Parts: sequence; C-alpha cells; structure tokens
Amino acid sequence: MKLSVLMAALLLCATGAQAADTLGKIAQSGKITLAYRESSVPFSYLNGPEKPVGFSVDLSNAVVEAVKKKLNKPNLEVALMPVTSQNRIPLITNGTVDLECGSTTNNSARAKDVDFAINHFYTGTRLLAKKSSGIKNYADLKGKTVASTTGTTNAQVMRKYDADKNLGMNIVLGKDHADAFLLVQSDRAVAFAMDDILLYGLKANAKDPENYEVVGDALQVEPYACMLPKGDTAFKQLVDDTITGLMKSGEFEKMYDKWFMSPIPPNGMTLGLPMSQELKDNIKTPSDKPAT
Repeated sequence: MKLSVLMAALLLCATGAQAADTLGKIAQSGKITLAYRESSVPFSYLNGPEKPVGFSVDLSNAVVEAVKKKLNKPNLEVALMPVTSQNRIPLITNGTVDLECGSTTNNSARAKDVDFAINHFYTGTRLLAKKSSGIKNYADLKGKTVASTTGTTNAQVMRKYDADKNLGMNIVLGKDHADAFLLVQSDRAVAFAMDDILLYGLKANAKDPENYEVVGDALQVEPYACMLPKGDTAFKQLVDDTITGLMKSGEFEKMYDKWFMSPIPPNGMTLGLPMSQELKDNIKTPSDKPAT
C-alpha cells in the first residue's frame, strides 16, 4: 500500500514537472507558438492573409516581449497557429500551442484542462439578426433556426435556454464565427447567438452593417482570459504579471481605446463600446476568477 502511494506521488510529481515547463521548452527550442482566431473581431482576426490583428493579439505580443526578456532571447522565433473554438483547448493541452489569447471564456469546466491568466474582458450572450427579421429577443426565436459556433459556451447556454423555455429552436453550429454569421446572412438562420462584443465586430465588418442589429438581453456575463497549459505556475506568473503591468501602467486602457473606441481594420469601422464596469473593477483589482 505504501509503495503504491509512493509511486503515485512520484508519477504526480513527474507529470507536474513536465506540464510546468513551457518556458523551458521555449528556451530549448528558441520558439514560442501563439494561437490566433480568424474571425473574433476585435480580439483576434485576420487583416490580410495570415496576418492576425486585434486586442488579444496585442496582449499576446506583450507576453512575447516579456518571454524574450525573461529568457534573454531577443531573437526568439514566434510561430502563429490558427485555432477554432473546437480545437483551441486540445492544442494547448497537447503542447502544440503555448498561449491562446483570443475570445475564450474563463470558466470552471475548462479550468480542469487548462489554466487562465488575468481576465481581460467581460461579455454576455446576445443575438445578431437582420433588422428585417423582426427578431428582438429570445421569445421571437420560438420554432426558428438559430446559429451559434461549435465548441463555445454560447451554444451550451442556448441549448439550456431552449430547453428551459420550451421554445423548440433548431440550433445549428458553424465551425467558426464567420461561418455562423454566414448562416444568418444567407437566411439559413434568423439569428446568431454569441458573445455580444463578437457580434458587434462581425456587424461592423459586414458589407452591409446597416442591415443588422445586436438584440436581446445578455443571458450571462462571462470573462475572457488568455489560456495556457495546466499547472504551469512559472509561465502563468509571467503572463499574469505582463497583463497586470499593462493595467497598472495605463497601457491596457490605451489598447482598449485602440480596438473598441477607434476605427479598426479592415474597413475603418468604430465599435464604440465603452469599457464595462466589470472590466474597470478588474483593472483596479486584477482577477482570474472564472465564470460560474
């Protein structure tokens, strides 16, 4: 019995050491791999072929600078990998990706597999619909087809809401946010249920933004945070210190203004979304508290 307990403890230590050495892996390989999203406006999205930009991309780049300084590797190679809502967690857990800063909700279920850095945004599930559709709130979705994105908390929220309210919705899932929005644009769905900020971003970058509106009450408020390997205390400390430093210096607010209050690529549209009270509070007292 004692031997088995000892072996289990040794195995746990070995596993923990392996999981907690992202900085060591980066130092050895001379490369850090960052994940990016292709259509999570304004957090992480493409502005030209393989050119990710956005608020979360800027956070990732700040972490890279901190890693370069920490490891004394000014010429550190930065590899970029596109991820989806469905594969982002597996690519972190299997070590393919070192850091994912996109539009990922920090919640307790995901925290079983990955760790999250300091929260950097707060959002809630709402609806993007054509103005001509007559959709104003969730009751209007009764018996209708509604889009969301595979692998998101929003899809789970909508399924639960549909079951609780007995609305008989047909929920269809796109592989990414652009794909799900296309279902609305092509009238294969009457609305797209997603984090409100992403809906504003998609609307702003549509060819005909005046034809769409974000409607409905926010079903829940959830934090976004950068995602990193589970149990990696040293790397999490570096990422947390980087984001907290940006918040304390005022640079974080400048970055926010750049992406949420100013014209953004590719069309020069302005989201015009002032900082929420939740985020203001989080800047004063940085927290990595997950959604319940």
